[in-house]
Amino acid sequence: MWQPSTQRSDPLRYTCAMNEETYTHLMLTIAQAFEIVAAVVLIAGLLWSALISVRILVRTKSGERSYSLMRQAFGGSILLGLEILVAGDLIRTVAVAPTLDNVIVLGIIVLIRTFLSFSLEIEIEGTWPWRRVLTSGATVMKRAADSAKAE
Repeated sequence: MWQPSTQRSDPLRYTCAMNEETYTHLMLTIAQAFEIVAAVVLIAGLLWSALISVRILVRTKSGERSYSLMRQAFGGSILLGLEILVAGDLIRTVAVAPTLDNVIVLGIIVLIRTFLSFSLEIEIEGTWPWRRVLTSGATVMKRAADSAKAE
């Protein structure tokens, strides 16, 4: 993969000669890494949401408040996980196999995940997205943590 440079004036002594198979393998590995990160975000988000929910339940003895906070925090981690999965799908489709069929499938996947994100945001916030400031999954999770600290 790394080969000595043939030019003497080249400040870098080695250049990277990457063939198409190596590039495809690298991009697929990166896309899989995004999927693993998304899974870790979802698992960590579930555990973190449960932890702050139990913390609020113990402090306030309010099951309703604890449940609401759990939904808000875990919903935020789901949103963040969906955003990361879309990034992985983009890498896989655009960098590995940018055929028309793959781009159409990617478009459908992005539409479905966008609809899921939109629905989750409405469920979490209780308002239409254009009636409030733009919110990402990480912002929703931070707001839940700030709410737990305030209790």
